[in-house]
Amino acid sequence: MTDTNTHPALRLLPKSNAQRLRFGAPWVYADQVVLDRRTRAIPAGTIVELQDKERKPIALAAFNAKSKIIARVLDTDLDARIDRAWFETRLRRALELRETLFDAPYYRLVHAEADSLPGVIIDRFGDSAVIQPNAAWAEERLDELTEALVAVTGIKNVLKNANGRARTLEELNEETVTLRGEINGLIPVPMNGATYMADLLGGQKTGLFYDQRPNHAFAARLGKGRDMLDVFSHVGGFSLAALANGARSGLAVDGSAAALELAQKGAAETGVAERFETRKGDAFDTMIAMGNEDKRFGLVVCDPPAFAPSKPALESGLRAYERVARLGAKLVEPGGYLVLCSCSHAADLARFREVSLRGIGKAGRRAQILHTGAAGADHPTHPYLAETSYLKALFLRLD
Repeated sequence: MTDTNTHPALRLLPKSNAQRLRFGAPWVYADQVVLDRRTRAIPAGTIVELQDKERKPIALAAFNAKSKIIARVLDTDLDARIDRAWFETRLRRALELRETLFDAPYYRLVHAEADSLPGVIIDRFGDSAVIQPNAAWAEERLDELTEALVAVTGIKNVLKNANGRARTLEELNEETVTLRGEINGLIPVPMNGATYMADLLGGQKTGLFYDQRPNHAFAARLGKGRDMLDVFSHVGGFSLAALANGARSGLAVDGSAAALELAQKGAAETGVAERFETRKGDAFDTMIAMGNEDKRFGLVVCDPPAFAPSKPALESGLRAYERVARLGAKLVEPGGYLVLCSCSHAADLARFREVSLRGIGKAGRRAQILHTGAAGADHPTHPYLAETSYLKALFLRLD
């Protein structure tokens, strides 16, 4: 799709804060704009001219009447053309940061609004990349985005991953397809001295979670010379890093046999298979069973899925995080370390820390907070979107 520079107008209601948008806020909600019959008829993905209540232009925005986020700001240059050249400019800026941060091409290349590409996620795996176009405007312009990605990075293989809650909220399909080249088999990804096996076609999300990289590294320092337990392990993110950096043993617990198989392959590639074990089962049931068996570890890491993915789920999610902390704390040997993670943006750091410490207290343990971690720098935070600062990791030493 080629932008024509002739855009329908989308006008804010008088109560809406136009100044906030002028200062950089990227989202406009459906209850902030004039929604008449003409506006509702604008096709999803159309570029509109966002105007204040007095019809003064603010920015170009991507429109979707089906979404609660009815408009996403793309550019404050009202003459901008949202075409391949525009994508290339944004991608070069994103690539420059990642090449500054990392020596090897394994990272999140585009983190949506924080990289000025609203709703777009791109993870890079060497000469392959996975795009998640989680907004209608990006879906409509996927060919131009892909062409720009290949031109800027030299990547040979591009996969579109269409799974996830974000696409559902935009009423987009869940079709996953190869857009360029060919992706066959697993891709080895080096991080923190370990090698992880990424399944781009069948794995969770884009195939691997890059956001925990700095937290893997910090935990690995704590696990040196110790037995460690990696709960909700996925492909062994924490355990493989710990083993690669001197942990005595690692046990990965997850409910997915496929994820644990990838973890075992990663352990073999890393050269730590003889010190690595897996256990398939419900994480809560497994921690309870281990507690009843008086199992103790020098390092216990709990990295569960998002228990509070939205505000309605917040209270139940916080109870789940408290339970994780309580069960995990019982498995830590005296003087050992507990790492508790949350990827729920609805649960802010203060609430997550509060319930985690309550759970530790209920386990009869006392703690020092050593460090508070967040997502890596390839997952930058948009200053107006708390959602882009979703990951939290508490590193604690227990008595």
